[in-house]
Amino acid sequence: MAATPAPPAAPPKPTWEPRRPEPPFPWLRPTIRIRLTLLYGGMFLIAGIMLLSIIYLLAAQALNTGNEPLFRIAGGTDIKVTSDNCPAVNSGLSLDAFNAAISHCIDQQRQAALDNLLSRSLLALLGLAIIAFAFGYAMAGRVLSPLGRITRTARAVAGSDLSRRIELDGPDDELKELADTFDDMLERLQRAFTAQQRFVGNASHELRTPLAINRTLLEVHLSDPGAPVELQQLGKTLLATNERSEQLVEGLLLLARSDNQIVERKPVDLAEVAEQAVDQVHAEAEAKGVEIRGERKPAVVQGNGVLLERVALNLVQNAVRYNVPEGGWVEVTTAAEHGQAVLVVSNTGPVVPAYEIDNLFEPFRRLRTERTGSDKGVGLGLSIVRSVARAHGGHIAAEPRDGGGLVMRVTLPI
Repeated sequence: MAATPAPPAAPPKPTWEPRRPEPPFPWLRPTIRIRLTLLYGGMFLIAGIMLLSIIYLLAAQALNTGNEPLFRIAGGTDIKVTSDNCPAVNSGLSLDAFNAAISHCIDQQRQAALDNLLSRSLLALLGLAIIAFAFGYAMAGRVLSPLGRITRTARAVAGSDLSRRIELDGPDDELKELADTFDDMLERLQRAFTAQQRFVGNASHELRTPLAINRTLLEVHLSDPGAPVELQQLGKTLLATNERSEQLVEGLLLLARSDNQIVERKPVDLAEVAEQAVDQVHAEAEAKGVEIRGERKPAVVQGNGVLLERVALNLVQNAVRYNVPEGGWVEVTTAAEHGQAVLVVSNTGPVVPAYEIDNLFEPFRRLRTERTGSDKGVGLGLSIVRSVARAHGGHIAAEPRDGGGLVMRVTLPI
């Protein structure tokens, strides 16, 4: 019998949720300010060249370059002329030769005057062009300053701060109209976002009570020793379903909470958080034969300890539950690197295609399945992790391991 071929290794994939790399020379980026500066300076330079050409042609025409001289010496005796600029007229010449020398000398002087005018004008044009480019750069920056304010506000909003507004002052022009429109859009987004969070929170709270009542009633009936076997089996099935519904409600409530920016922050050591998560999952890992290892160095961040503990717990639980049947391991490490606290959870497991990783971070999505029941969870774990990381100003990245499994990397600012 032919051996079963090994599953193909996952193709290499860069870290997920990539940040846009910074250009090597940011000052050479073709920003609108640079383009406006080049436009202003280029228009001035073209206008200056045209004006210089017109002045040169008019000056050449006024000096009558190449025409006959205005006078000729027709005759006379004992005429002596000396000139430092025209040494050709100093020596004794015939009358015709003398007039030709005078004419040639006048042409040279006219050409020298035009060349001098051209060189000085070019130097003046160069200096004015530099001033024009600098002035254009300053004016472009002043004109585009409202756009910079809009950009900064948009970045703040991207960080889940929907309360920010531009509130641009100044004349009622196109930029102010754009800023006011953006403020109106933010107002509507904030109302919709707040209403959504309120609905999820209220729904989760309202669902807790009947689920708790159902669990209590089921436990009471199951504790009756005289209950029929069929009823006990049905009660256990309903109790497991009720427990899964409670997990779903708790996950939705936590997801609604973690979508908000963290206001109250306290020092939290990721190493301690990871140790607590490992302790909670230790029994489940032993039952599945999964080894948990890794060095956890101190990495203190400012944040919410409960939410960060849930991040570590969700990652470690997923790493244990989605592992190989035998000889599996989970590595949990923490460290402080380059001014950031890093939590890395890697594990053995099935091969994960790189194109499937994005789906894992969506609510109710699992590998190759979606919105389906599972005894491994309710499909909110990684969604909660990503939401909590973003609320703390960090991010989570995932990439497939060679041979199967995943490497989850949570980076938080210190």
